Order: sequence, then structure tokens, then C-alpha cells
Amino acid sequence: MAKGEISWVRQDEEGNKLQVYAHRVGHRWDFYVRQRRFDQWQEVEHPPLEDWLELLDGVKRRVQRRLIRPEEVQRVEKAIRERFPEAKL
Repeated sequence: MAKGEISWVRQDEEGNKLQVYAHRVGHRWDFYVRQRRFDQWQEVEHPPLEDWLELLDGVKRRVQRRLIRPEEVQRVEKAIRERFPEAKL
């Protein structure tokens, strides 16, 4: 994975395992998902709150290791607040 990419695994509503990754493009994060290793990545237009929180966790861990600038944490938190006003960070 490149510097601007963070990935994780989660389950969908039916219990199937999904691989998810977020790719930073400028100040925007694009999310992609696939079920199996050799499937094509599909872009997710409106990622769920669960994915945004995983991204925030990954960004915070990378800031500690100085792989991502600290300002990125505030950008991701702002994006979460805009999309999910009821979310508690």
C-alpha cells in the first residue's frame, strides 16, 4: 500500500468478509471495496460511518509513526461530522 492508502477488513450485512481501502487524493478520501483477493476494486460512493471511523483510526496510527501529517486527523474528523452529524468522535 502506498503512503496515501489505508486498508482494513470488515463484514457486510450478510456476514461476508469485505476488504476495504481508502485512498487519499488531495484533501479527499476515496473508498474502495472487494470481496476476494483477485476481485476488482469497486468504488464506494457513500461509505458507511463504520468505514470512516476505521479510516480515522488508521490516520491517527500513521500520524504517530509520522507517515501522515497531523492535520489529516482534523480533516477526516471534519468530513465525518459533515456526513454524519450524529456521530460522536
